[in-house]
Amino acid sequence: MTTVAAYAAPSAKAPLERTTIERREPGEFDVLIDIKFAGICHSDIHQAREGWGEAIFPMVPGHEIAGVVAAVGSGVTRFAVGDRVGVGCMVDSCRECENCKAGQEQYCIKGNVPTYNGIGTDGRPTYGGYAQTVVVDENYVVRIPDALPLDVAAPLLCAGITLYSPLKRFGAGPGKKVAVVGLGGLGHMGVKIAHALGAEVTVLSQSLRKKDDGLKLGADHYYATSDPKTFEELAGTFDLIVSTVSAPLDFGAYLSLLKTEGTLANVGAPEEPISLNLFSLIGGGKTLAGSMIGGIAETQEMLDFCAEHGLGAQIEVIRADQINEAYERVLASDVRYRFVIDTATI
Repeated sequence: MTTVAAYAAPSAKAPLERTTIERREPGEFDVLIDIKFAGICHSDIHQAREGWGEAIFPMVPGHEIAGVVAAVGSGVTRFAVGDRVGVGCMVDSCRECENCKAGQEQYCIKGNVPTYNGIGTDGRPTYGGYAQTVVVDENYVVRIPDALPLDVAAPLLCAGITLYSPLKRFGAGPGKKVAVVGLGGLGHMGVKIAHALGAEVTVLSQSLRKKDDGLKLGADHYYATSDPKTFEELAGTFDLIVSTVSAPLDFGAYLSLLKTEGTLANVGAPEEPISLNLFSLIGGGKTLAGSMIGGIAETQEMLDFCAEHGLGAQIEVIRADQINEAYERVLASDVRYRFVIDTATI
């Protein structure tokens, strides 16, 4: 085992603090990564504060990891020392179930191993990217193209793939009208990717405060959902709506904005349950869907797509000692649009 510096939450709702953790020595198929940047995802806050249920402490969050390969195991064939790589939301899965074999490791029937707040195959807790290094099996590491700077690439490992996957799955492209609900860490990448795919893009946000940003990011239209006229004007407009918000919505109202047989895909994960009148689905043959990140191959596809189109996250780079402040700013929607930790400051 090797001891490395990290930032961890010692208990639920406690401020994160600098500490040390143990990383395993690289095994035959492992890649040791010197972490350069780690994005702060809203889900880090949910888990560090047990918003999604009981968690494992101490917790080192972080599943938007970008870095450089420092060492590889003897059996590694995909990566070499010096390669620019990333790690997203999972570091292992069963590899044997139907979903894993289909490249959908995120839906592993036996349950994948999350990058943090999980238990690895060695029976030890997993620790995430708010640290100096990480050791990951090569099958769960992706290559970051040279065209993407590591700092703006880090959030793509969660925010990027979380939006790319449903946009591709539900056919965003030329001739399609797509709405993105919420212009935050997830939503701003949704706008960029949907635009690059060729769709006509609308942002649905609580207010018009970020309208100029939305249009610069690639949106064709921008509406405030706090204005009841928005739902009247846009009724029956969209082929696809992707909701990125982590607060409960009036799903009936948003389903009314879909065309016949349109889809509302939810990637936000509110802590509270929602209620839904099923007539809002039945009338119009509409679909309410969910989506969770993407498989490893699709994550690589997303990174290559983003590199081809020059798509990186809009970021604010922070020092590690600013993490707790950043958490509060995320909760206050005071970030445009993703905090990224410079791990050299840990």
